Amino acid sequence: MSTLKNLWQKKRWIFWLLIVALLCVPPMLKILGIYKIKALYLRYACNIMMYATLAGSLNVINGYSGQTCLGQAGFFAIGAYTCAILSTRLGVSFWVLLPLCGLASGLIGLLVSLPTLRLQGIYLSIVTLGASEIIRIIAQTASITGGAMGIKGIPYPWLFGLDAFRPEYYYFIFLVLGILFLFCTSRILGSRVGRAWISIREDQVAAKSLGVRTSFYKSLNFVYGAFWAGVIGCAYAPFVNFIESSQFTTDKGFDVLAMIVIGGQGTLIGPIIGSTIVTILTESLRFLGVWRYVIYALIIIAMMWLRPQGIAGATNSILAGGKVKRKPQKGKGAKA
Repeated sequence: MSTLKNLWQKKRWIFWLLIVALLCVPPMLKILGIYKIKALYLRYACNIMMYATLAGSLNVINGYSGQTCLGQAGFFAIGAYTCAILSTRLGVSFWVLLPLCGLASGLIGLLVSLPTLRLQGIYLSIVTLGASEIIRIIAQTASITGGAMGIKGIPYPWLFGLDAFRPEYYYFIFLVLGILFLFCTSRILGSRVGRAWISIREDQVAAKSLGVRTSFYKSLNFVYGAFWAGVIGCAYAPFVNFIESSQFTTDKGFDVLAMIVIGGQGTLIGPIIGSTIVTILTESLRFLGVWRYVIYALIIIAMMWLRPQGIAGATNSILAGGKVKRKPQKGKGAKA
């Protein structure tokens, strides 16, 4: 018990050191470089933190409950369009829209999960991928979403008289949302709900035989993952100031999936590592155009061969090929 306590204390100190380091990024860039370079790097940092939360929301579904979702881009789009429509047409505050967009995406996540409760593996992947494409096509054709022209002039959030259009201000918005996501998710994973998700991932039949309401917890898992995708979509819309349907294609969903595969499914730190690697590769290899996706594919194939559990995954996990060690039992047919 003391060992677990010491381990938690070490992780807590590492977490707080990471938070302090992230808070120091904007002033350090201001000291080291001119504004244009600082703004460019801060925009990259914003993208990393945004995708870390988005990948984390997908990791909750794929990594902790064992469901296979490929439709996270659709939930992301719901949050972004809800924010854009309500802020431009009704003037709703950004801070009010954050939970509203999360609830809107969570509701869509519930509607997607209900007819797919009996599906697993590739069948569930196809349904979620189709749902994401349906959301994108509706956004591309509906008049309320601006159709193919999208929605322009999405107002920036205001806080204490500061207009958060500057990257150094928006940096802290994504940072706070990421910290809030990690805190809430870590608390839930340590609760009865989180243990139910993990039991479903390990063996759904065994979990059901032990009294776990698998249908309820699988739907709840989808709602939670979709909620955070909607929240980060709400933050994304004012950040880019313009959204249209091509920003939420299946490529976006596969990019997010690549982040958790590379970083490590079923870990809180994995999506952060994956989003950092994929974002840096995206920006540094942009001159290659669509050929950079070939590099993504090669990295994923290499990860499947060399480290299928991901960079942050446990070495002795089932994904890594590890086996559960059982203690020998004393009695008939066993050595004393």
